[in-house]
Amino acid sequence: MKPKPSRATSSRKRTASSTNKSSARGSRGAQLTAAPREAEELRARIAKRAYELFEQRGGQDGYALQDWLQAEREIRDAAQRGGAGR
Repeated sequence: MKPKPSRATSSRKRTASSTNKSSARGSRGAQLTAAPREAEELRARIAKRAYELFEQRGGQDGYALQDWLQAEREIRDAAQRGGAGR
């Protein structure tokens, strides 16, 4: 039979592993939280523009993918040109 580790040993392991995780996040923490926010803002702008295209067609169904792809192109092109998009 293996002896059970003492509480002191197991608590040291937990402390050491949590310290390593927090220092690994360190300076990248702010970058990692900013990227999802920016991606969500981009997705929201694309969705808004896709809906505008849907409305311009008179609400005709069946073109959701085409509307999304066109909106995505417009928003990304505007961002590359330095514009804010629609």
